Amino acid sequence: MDEREKLRKFRELDDAFAEALKELENPDSRLDIPTGPPVRSLEAQEPPDDAATQQAFERRLKTLMQDYAQPAESVSRLLETLRSLGHIA
Repeated sequence: MDEREKLRKFRELDDAFAEALKELENPDSRLDIPTGPPVRSLEAQEPPDDAATQQAFERRLKTLMQDYAQPAESVSRLLETLRSLGHIA
């Protein structure tokens, strides 16, 4: 391949690349480019069951109680107050 042919191919490639960049920047582009989050399995999309949610909440609550040195009675009183005020179910 001679130098002219190489230069022509390079220009074609450069033009195609520039056009692709313009298409990406255009919000009305007809290109079907996935830009959202990755596809997840159906199991990952389903909400966790109540038992798993409850266990995760309890683990997190116990960790916070230890981190902030709060006794169970104090936390229980706080949760009851929040529940009575309608801030939690």
